[in-house]
Amino acid sequence: MKITKTKFDGLLIIETDKFDDERGYLSKFFDKEFFAENGINFNLTQVKYTFTKSKGTIRGMHFQKKPFEEDKIIHCTRGEIFEVAVDLRKRSKTYGKWFGMSFSQDSNKSILIPKSFAHGYQALTDNCEMLYLMTGKFSKNSNAGCLWNDPFFNIGWPLKPTVIAEKDNSWAFFKK
Repeated sequence: MKITKTKFDGLLIIETDKFDDERGYLSKFFDKEFFAENGINFNLTQVKYTFTKSKGTIRGMHFQKKPFEEDKIIHCTRGEIFEVAVDLRKRSKTYGKWFGMSFSQDSNKSILIPKSFAHGYQALTDNCEMLYLMTGKFSKNSNAGCLWNDPFFNIGWPLKPTVIAEKDNSWAFFKK
């Protein structure tokens, strides 16, 4: 495994080792001991899966409010997505800025999104499948979000949006 830092403190790209043979391949994308050796304390408590039918669909921008914040490792298991993370930490030098990167089933990459970031993605192909490894406990009352097209963030989505959930279109504009 290889970990690459981004300009956002705590936002990491995880590149997995891939072992190919005549049957296909094996890839390990979570190793608690390896993470601990690299200063990452990731206390896995839940695993979630999403399936997105249509290219251009945007899911997000979601986060959990205190005290139910979550760290997330996002991995694309089928198709290709454009993952976005927005820094909501008021004291951070990257506050209000966004990071975006394409991931696919073939990229062998995941992204670790720390607490206090909003996250979302756009499907770049039909039939995308995503795996989320998460810390913390989900709380419906602490579930929050910001608009995917909020001018404060000015996220550069690669495709024209095709499907957006009513919930994701109803978030308020972000307030500094």
